[in-house]
Amino acid sequence: MERSLKWRALLVAAILVAALVYIFPSVTPSLPTWWQKFMPKDQIQLGLDLKGGMHLILEVEAEKAVESAVERTVEEIKFSLLKEKIPVNSVTRAGMVQIDLQLANVGDLEKLNKMLDNEFSYLATTGTREESGRMTVVLSMNEKEAQRIRELAVRQALETIRNRIDQFGVAEPDIRPQGEDQIVIQLPGVKDPQRAVALIGQTALLEFKLVDEDHSVEAALADGPPAGSEILYQTKTDKQTGRSSKTPFLLRTRALMTGEYVTDARVAIDNQFNEPYVSLNFDAKGSRLFERITEANVQKRLAIVLDGNVYSAPVIQEKIGGGKARITGSFTLEDARDLAIVLRAGALPAPVIVLEERTVGPSLGQDSINQGLNSILVGLLVVLIFMVVYYRLSGVIADVALLLNVLLIMSSLAFFGATLTLPGIAGIILTIGMSVDANVLIFERIREEIRLGKSPRAAVDGGFGKAFLTIIDANVTTLIAAIVLFQFGTGPIRGFAVTLSIGILASLFTAIFVSRVIFDYLLVQMKMKAVSV
Repeated sequence: MERSLKWRALLVAAILVAALVYIFPSVTPSLPTWWQKFMPKDQIQLGLDLKGGMHLILEVEAEKAVESAVERTVEEIKFSLLKEKIPVNSVTRAGMVQIDLQLANVGDLEKLNKMLDNEFSYLATTGTREESGRMTVVLSMNEKEAQRIRELAVRQALETIRNRIDQFGVAEPDIRPQGEDQIVIQLPGVKDPQRAVALIGQTALLEFKLVDEDHSVEAALADGPPAGSEILYQTKTDKQTGRSSKTPFLLRTRALMTGEYVTDARVAIDNQFNEPYVSLNFDAKGSRLFERITEANVQKRLAIVLDGNVYSAPVIQEKIGGGKARITGSFTLEDARDLAIVLRAGALPAPVIVLEERTVGPSLGQDSINQGLNSILVGLLVVLIFMVVYYRLSGVIADVALLLNVLLIMSSLAFFGATLTLPGIAGIILTIGMSVDANVLIFERIREEIRLGKSPRAAVDGGFGKAFLTIIDANVTTLIAAIVLFQFGTGPIRGFAVTLSIGILASLFTAIFVSRVIFDYLLVQMKMKAVSV
């Protein structure tokens, strides 16, 4: 018995030391240098309601993703028609999901249908029109494919935004879908809301387009751009005066290359002008494509366009190999860094709209922390006093186990990197009550055993033994409920479920194991003759 008690006491001591080690970084403002090298450094993360920060609800314009998919399909159809040698007069998008294809020869209709069945099975022929011996075939994307694109756009937007926020450096962000096309984002501790919104909402569609040097920009501004061209602008800001100016560019509408081939984007400093720029690296396919583009367009200007804004339009002096390119402009170091982040994370598949934006100030968060801590301390103090008054020495033992329980909960939050929220504090308070409830069951069983005339040691054995199954049953059913809340709940509910789950496991350990070790020590080592309960 004494040997078993020794090992159990060592186990409790080891767990206590580990709990203190993990909780220490959260209760001290600065860690010693030796601690930072050899010991855990993770602190308890505070949620948005405690730390302050941003709450955003975004809507993904999924219909734009469908339009973009139809536009890409138009280009793919043109390529396939050329490959199959089917002459056409035009292939254009005529609606959200509709494509008008005008055949040069009516006799090629059967050949066209065969090609569509083989390569574009998601397109259905919804009608034909004949005018002056020419036939226009009307194609439409089926609803199943359109719905798949919408759902994929929302999922891709969620992952892209998550990647951007991770690189932005926000600790413990909460990003989750809501409904069919909305995303809820909570960013604790964000101090620059406008920069965060700009970074999250930027579409980041990178395109490389040739400058249309066959037509005049002035004429295009006056009479409209010619077919196959468009007018986009380059915005420059004077660093001294802060004034912005816009320079128009006449560009070919068709993008020769997009940012889908970018594998990395980093900020670098230009040695000549000492200004920051963004260096791009392409994958193998992108490297070959960029090399072919630059080789075929030497002495022509290639514009680098991001979200419809021209960043630069340098002249291609020679073929560029090696899979590298650079984006220059009037960047600040922070602007260049944010641009590199969105390019590394990838382009959003569709634009997003900010439906709701709330900022929780740090002062409000501190008030919440103070009120939450006060509620824990008041509840804990009342329970501690009640247990001592009602159960005397046994109440003191229960209080020691209860304090260890709270310590284990807080250290577990630090160990697992969980986020503490106001509902989480409510879970801790509930756990305090449940932990005491287990001790109450044990003590009442011990009282019954003593009334039956059993010895102190037999009474303690009987009390713990008879209460064990009842305690396990009550706590396991609560744990199952907490797991269900965590699995299917969101935000605050999950925070409550996390602390409740950890608290239940901790209370089982402290109420059943730690309390028993203390009782056994008093009875075996201290030779206690009676149980004060």
